[in-house]
Amino acid sequence: MSPRIKAFVSQRTVLDDEITPAVVVVSDEKIHEILRGDVHQQIKRVESKYPGIIIKDFGSYVLMPGLVDSHVHIDDPGRTQWEEFKTATKAAAAGGVTTVVDMPLNSIPPTTTVDNLKVKMKAAEGNLFVDVGFWGGVVPGNTKELKKMVEAGVVGFKCFLLPSGVPEFNYVTLSEVEEALKELQFTKTVLAFHAEFEDTTSTEGMDPNLYETFLHFRPSSMEVRAISAIASLCKKYNVHCHIVHLSASEALDIISEAKKNNVPITAETCYHYLTFAAEEIPNSDTRFKCCPPIRSSENREKLWKALKNGILDMVVSDHSPCTQDLKINSFIDAWGGISSLQFGLSIIWTEAQLKKITISEISRYISANPAKLCGLDKIKGRIYPGMDADFVVWNPESQFMVQRADILYKNKISPYEGKVLNGRVISTILRGNSIYENGEITESLKGKILLN
Repeated sequence: MSPRIKAFVSQRTVLDDEITPAVVVVSDEKIHEILRGDVHQQIKRVESKYPGIIIKDFGSYVLMPGLVDSHVHIDDPGRTQWEEFKTATKAAAAGGVTTVVDMPLNSIPPTTTVDNLKVKMKAAEGNLFVDVGFWGGVVPGNTKELKKMVEAGVVGFKCFLLPSGVPEFNYVTLSEVEEALKELQFTKTVLAFHAEFEDTTSTEGMDPNLYETFLHFRPSSMEVRAISAIASLCKKYNVHCHIVHLSASEALDIISEAKKNNVPITAETCYHYLTFAAEEIPNSDTRFKCCPPIRSSENREKLWKALKNGILDMVVSDHSPCTQDLKINSFIDAWGGISSLQFGLSIIWTEAQLKKITISEISRYISANPAKLCGLDKIKGRIYPGMDADFVVWNPESQFMVQRADILYKNKISPYEGKVLNGRVISTILRGNSIYENGEITESLKGKILLN
């Protein structure tokens, strides 16, 4: 009998839309079978069926699919002072995230060619606490690289419709987007958009340290115009298009209408848009700066409603770190990015509880749907036979305060610092291996590179 056979047991196991007592049997890093019902009886059965099986009983803690965070900037190689694979994936493991998908920009070189993808993979190799996949990038002039990158295993592509903030990753025009969509037709891949068009709004005479100045500088109309154009192109070329970090509720009707007409479009929002509101952001506190911006409390409630109604498909971190010196400027000049990779489950549960959103629904938003977006849904995002044995075990009834000393990602800058969150991660299990347990990383560097 192989000692690699294990059983993970919980009175609250998340099996798609059902939360039930279950014993999950794992063999060779995959889910072998699931036994529902009285766990004490089922444990006896598996002990009889699999002599020597290792039993891990989590009692009434929730056993849920490991999170799949499909929007993470790791910045390695090239800007490792911002973030690197070891620190990012260690933070992910502590947050119950078992799969991250790395965005193609902020590293040097960006992931815009097959050769650059190889450089990125080399940097990742041997430095992963969780599994990692890669987005490719669409930039001016790289159309002929796109199919090669699909063949090389990227999960999809990301582009910007306005300057990205880093010089190595240029934005594309709509005609260049069309060029890319033509190239990607029939490939079963996805093109993701930072969906904002540039705006000529002036902030002359306004105080750059006031958050309302930043909102004025980055109005919701920038998103609305871009998402409208993307929906039209998505319909024209019938290529799966995805809107990243949707912030403006005014754009939701465009997404909804496109979906009703069977246009292959999906959209995500982020933890920070569902948690914070513009009215609450202190002036000069650039920890809250991200692009597009955090908007009003009314806007936030509309995003929650869109998530519940299926207009928004998923919630991700958009973990976009930088060094402290890039955050000390005004709201206009500071780096736009919020780091939350380690705390996403607790952040969303804290807010979702108040809105009567179930743990099963949360699991769909932060595990199953991001896995599906990235073409990883045959192995990630659900507790189901044949899938990777990736789990997060957590206590929904436990609270904790986010403290800088507990942050594991590289630059410990967070607007969540000092915030009390509900839901504590107890254990993270990657392909049947415990990688995080009660505040400690338990097995180092078990992560794999994922290629589609």
